[in-house]
Amino acid sequence: MDVRHLELLREFAERGSVTAVARATHRTPSAVSQQLQTAQRELGAQLVEPHGRGLRLTEAGELLARRAVDVATVLTEVSADWDAFRHHPTGSVSVMALPSAGEYLLPPALSALAGAGIEITCHDTDVAEADWAELTKDHDIVIGHSLSGRRPPGTAALVVTRLLREPLDVALPTGHRLAGEQTVQPQDLVDDPWIGVPLGFPFDTVLQAIEAETQATLRVVQRVRDNRLVEAMVAAGQGVALLPRFTTRLRDGVVLRPLGGVDTGRAVLAIQRPDRAARLAVRQVLATIQQVADDLATVAAEPR
Repeated sequence: MDVRHLELLREFAERGSVTAVARATHRTPSAVSQQLQTAQRELGAQLVEPHGRGLRLTEAGELLARRAVDVATVLTEVSADWDAFRHHPTGSVSVMALPSAGEYLLPPALSALAGAGIEITCHDTDVAEADWAELTKDHDIVIGHSLSGRRPPGTAALVVTRLLREPLDVALPTGHRLAGEQTVQPQDLVDDPWIGVPLGFPFDTVLQAIEAETQATLRVVQRVRDNRLVEAMVAAGQGVALLPRFTTRLRDGVVLRPLGGVDTGRAVLAIQRPDRAARLAVRQVLATIQQVADDLATVAAEPR
């Protein structure tokens, strides 16, 4: 039984098409199709079957794709033990991070890991909470966030590590009637226009909690992703908004105030495939990121 065939079936199960597997593994679709045919011939069973305009796994193919995860994890654990025996983590580590969390986690971690012999490649994106799991197919560590208090959708078979809790504060124009208050309450804000995030993004959960608490419907006048753009809109008097406490660099015209009555903390998470999480180099990078998060959590981060 060729381990490469098992990995191919796993990729097909996770990505859903020959074209997607080819793109992810830098092969041509015809090469992937030929390798599937070779796997079927050598294993003596039909592993894929026609489905619509494409292919899908048979019951036999699904069985092998599931067990491919176990095989990949064991092989990675053996490699990690060997690296530990030699006292030398090897290879490259790909980190995908939410920009507003990566900003305070990655630079200190990269500095701490300088000279460790690990090649670390950083990427950034901002997606809906349900889409973080998908990114683990192509990256060793995915740093996302959740405001639901639960694991993000699609992560049941993945390794999820909580890094820290970051409060979200209400951003107000300096001339706002509540700017002089130490804390604002949900009821105080039901008549204000809001600068929100796209539907499905975690920050929107807090707006839903405010609506549930007040039994009012908030008026969201804009939905944008970039926190600096949100802050600029607040400064221009376009509305109030939620911004993360640790990374908001306040410009003139904006103040942050904590919101009472609802939980506004976001959980910053590291999400990984089990086999990737077992690599010694990946474990060392994640441990360093976790230490940065722990250090940050001990700092009194009061709203400004």
